[in-house]
Amino acid sequence: MQYANLGRTGLRVSRVCLGAACFGYVSGELFGDLGMTEEASFRLMDLALERGINFFDTADVYGWDQGIGLSESVIGRWFAQGGGRREKVVLATKVFHANSPQWPEETWPNQSGLSALHIRRACEDSLRRLGTDYIDLYQMHYIDRVTPWEEIWQAMEQLVREGKILYVGSSNFAGWHIAQANDVARARNLLGLVVEQCGYSLLSRNVEMEVLPACEAYGMGVVAYEPLAEGVLAGAFGKAKEGYRATQRVREIVERHRATLEAYEELCGELGEPPATVALAWLLSRTGVTAPVVGWRKPEHLEGAVHAAEVSLAPETLVRLDDLFPGPGPAPEAY
Repeated sequence: MQYANLGRTGLRVSRVCLGAACFGYVSGELFGDLGMTEEASFRLMDLALERGINFFDTADVYGWDQGIGLSESVIGRWFAQGGGRREKVVLATKVFHANSPQWPEETWPNQSGLSALHIRRACEDSLRRLGTDYIDLYQMHYIDRVTPWEEIWQAMEQLVREGKILYVGSSNFAGWHIAQANDVARARNLLGLVVEQCGYSLLSRNVEMEVLPACEAYGMGVVAYEPLAEGVLAGAFGKAKEGYRATQRVREIVERHRATLEAYEELCGELGEPPATVALAWLLSRTGVTAPVVGWRKPEHLEGAVHAAEVSLAPETLVRLDDLFPGPGPAPEAY
């Protein structure tokens, strides 16, 4: 496994990140039957460590309709088995949503957002579920347009001072939000944001307009979720022809990009690599991208991602991928 510094920090993380959104699920509205039992989640985390993956990503809200905090609780019970599990893992979780399955319909004021009160309560709850006394990377899950940055950074600074969090990151921020957050942090002599987690794949390249340039300007790492576009880039077109039953959403995406996906899978065949491997390798070739977040359900999926971190795509292959999936380019030209 290859490792990289997370943005401008000295923190070293694997070039592949284990996503834990569906840990503990058996079935539910969000993932259907794509979730993982607790036992299967344990096996996958053990395998991740065996393959050198030290970067795990979760959120306090993961659990959704089956109990907020479910994913964190599963990871906490896995840590409790000992064997140096906690010490080997760079643990990332998130704050913003209310710890209530009825959010936002049936919650009290101050149970969500990025107020100092909610940040502190949410952090304490995450620490309890995770069974640890510190979080390596605490990410703001969404922008809070109401709470001033001075209040947010005061709360984060206090948690850092207490040793409860080590680094602060963002998720789903616009480029302007990243600039605002970091400039206020600098004025307070703080490290500021060290990473942005955003949706990024061959099929979704809008972050190239402003988010990625902002991250590069402020020395931040980029962690990409949905790197396979909900499985569409993992060979969904070929599987559809073979009669594989995908979700309605995936079928719609495949139909909308049918010609492109057919050409993409033909290119992958020429390269002798699975489509998922090519999609992940392309992401890892992008400037500033630290790691894709991949939520595996089977050991072979994890092995494929580990292999992708070792694949170097030729320049002519990257050109062909750009031709198939053209990005918008940087702003303001892209507008």
